[in-house]
Parts: sequence; structure tokens; C-alpha cells
Amino acid sequence: MSQSFEALQQLKAQIQTSVIGQSNVIDSLLLALLTNGNVLLEGLPGTAKTRSIKSLASTLSVDLGRVQFTPDLLPSDVTGTEVYQEVDGKPVLTFQQGPVFNNLLLADEINRSPAKVQAALLEAMEERQITVAGKTYKLPDLFMVLATQNPVEQEGTYPLPEAQMDRFIMKINLEYPDDDAEAQIIKLVRSEEITNTMQLEKIDPQHIFNAREEIHKVQMSDTIVNYLVAIIMATRKPERYPDSPLQHWISVGSSPRASIALDKCARAQAWLNGKDFVDPDDVRSIVHAVLRHRLMLSYDALADGVTADQVIDEILRQVATA
Repeated sequence: MSQSFEALQQLKAQIQTSVIGQSNVIDSLLLALLTNGNVLLEGLPGTAKTRSIKSLASTLSVDLGRVQFTPDLLPSDVTGTEVYQEVDGKPVLTFQQGPVFNNLLLADEINRSPAKVQAALLEAMEERQITVAGKTYKLPDLFMVLATQNPVEQEGTYPLPEAQMDRFIMKINLEYPDDDAEAQIIKLVRSEEITNTMQLEKIDPQHIFNAREEIHKVQMSDTIVNYLVAIIMATRKPERYPDSPLQHWISVGSSPRASIALDKCARAQAWLNGKDFVDPDDVRSIVHAVLRHRLMLSYDALADGVTADQVIDEILRQVATA
């Protein structure tokens, strides 16, 4: 295996020593990092959303910016703004960078701010640049938005628009840990109180760029490509499966961004599994995280308590395995 592969395995192991009982979250963060994507983490308070992101930034030794989204936040609080300064006695406009100019940006409780603030991240998430006062500023080569939101407290929140949701390569659901993990968490925090720090070895960020180059070489057969397309088309044309409730559950299907995300994540997953080709298991292992935020469910589905994950389960049952 390559040095980059070994480094990514070490990165995963390092984060696992700091984040207990959330292995799926760690795997998804690594996938997003390898695919140059953005991640939306949804979970109840205390499920290690922020801790996971901080551990990732600490292990990679990269800059972490944090924005606490609140109703009174302004777009310039995220992107930065031009300020007047005197240079040699003359007033000039100088751009003062906002927290978006970091390698990792933690958008904490992103749905607590109105749409104009959420929209400040759209260009950054898609094009890795921002435009302020008619000038475009490039963001760091290693850049990722990691947004969090609480699935329970909806009072005073502003749901993310579909255009922004589509720019997250994955949506990760965090659950409470089990009994054993809970006991390990108590011991971990107790030990950190003594040392007053998280003991994590550093990984060179260059390994991320090297790994991305290797992932480009992972092979995907036409059969697997057709399998990906069939999954996406099942969200857009559920009537193709008349014996299934899909056509009653789905209001709007997934966009082409979903197809691209499935392709990227499946190849990255195969690479992380030590393979140079993609198989159906690689696709199925990441399809829920890639699609769950890209489906608009019908009123009937919502009324019956059907979740996006249940819809995806049904799609996987209906679509023939590659």
C-alpha cells in the first residue's frame, strides 16, 4: 500500500482515540476530505459533532475556523469585509478576511441564521472562492465546510434551502453511543482532564492531496456506473417501479450532483478499503449518506412517518444489483 493509504489509516486511528462510538462519522469525514466535499452533521447535543471536527483539524495540523450561526449574524461575519485604513496618510480599502479563510470551517448550528447568511457559503462550498465588493478571493487548496444542526430544536431555525443542501456531499446522522462506548467516553474525558489536552499525533496534510490523485485511478466498470444511474433515476422516475410505494413517497428526486457525489464517494470508499476498483458494496455503504438530504418526500410519506433512509432502503431493494 502507498504512504498516503497508510497515513489515512493512521489519521482514522488517531481520531478514533479521541472520538468514541462514532466510527461511521469518522469514516464519512475522511470520505468528504478525500473527495473535496462538504459535510452536514445532524445529531442531538453531545454526540461529538464539534469534537470530531476539532480532532480532524488537530491531527492534520490545519487551520480551523468556527462560526456560531445566530439570527443576528451577517454575511460579512463569515466571508470578511472591506475596511478603511490609512496608508501613508491616505485612506484605502483593505479586505479583512473572515473565518471562511481557513482549511476547515465549522459552521455550528447553521440553521440558526437566516438565508442571506447561509447563502454566504454557497460560492465557497461549490467554487472554493468568495466574491466581496466585486473582487474574487481564492480559498485554501485544502478547504471543507463542516456544518452542524440539531434535529430536535426547530423553533427559531431557518431550514436550509435545497440549493445549499445539494452542495453537501454527505449528510451524516449521529446517534447516541451504546453502553460500552459511554463508559469509554467517561474514562477518556477523565484522562484528558489530567493531561489537559488531546494526545494526537500529527499527519502531513499533503497525504490528502496524494490520496486524491490515487483515487482518480480507481476503476469503475460500466456495470457499476449503470447501477449508480439506476439508483438516481429511481428517485426521479419512481413510476418505473409500480409494485413499490416509491412513487407515493418521493416528491422531487436527486439532482446530477447526487450522481457525481455517488461516483466520487464510491471510488474513495473502495480506495479506503484497499481496492483499485469499485464494487456494489462500496456503493451501498455510502448511498444513504449521499442521498438522504437530496430527496424531497411527499406529504403522504411525511404523514406516515417515512424517513429518507427508508426510501433509500426501498430503492436498493428495487434496483437490480450490479
